[in-house]
Amino acid sequence: MNRSRRRLLRQLGGLCTVGAAAGIAGCSSDDTDGPTPDGDDLPTEVTVDMTDDLKFVPETVEIAVGGAVTWENVGVVAHSVTAYADRIPAEADYFASGGFDDEAAANRAYPEGGSIGREESYAYTFETPGTYEYYCIPHESGNMVGSVVVG
Repeated sequence: MNRSRRRLLRQLGGLCTVGAAAGIAGCSSDDTDGPTPDGDDLPTEVTVDMTDDLKFVPETVEIAVGGAVTWENVGVVAHSVTAYADRIPAEADYFASGGFDDEAAANRAYPEGGSIGREESYAYTFETPGTYEYYCIPHESGNMVGSVVVG
């Protein structure tokens, strides 16, 4: 092999090594442009359908602090949205369709109060971060339950 060819091969080999190192370094970047866990990319409005299949769709939603969830009855069967009092953040206000202050009152009043009929809706704004679990009073035994993750 002549000298100029060896020199060319050494230079190419060196360039390949530098290029490979740069490529590997690029793969391990500290890019933080993606979603962050602090809730900045969470929606401020979410809609949950209540169906004749006795489901909340979607069953679990995520929303930003200060965001609102609207539950819409898309079928003909009446439903409710009733928080489990012991499954919401301790500092959070209680929520239920019909505007009840506690779970017992919501259960006592249903169906005269808190019933969401065909094409009706109920909305609630979540001000406290945490997980909120809720159910439909007449269909809880059929597992019509859902959750809202705030923040």
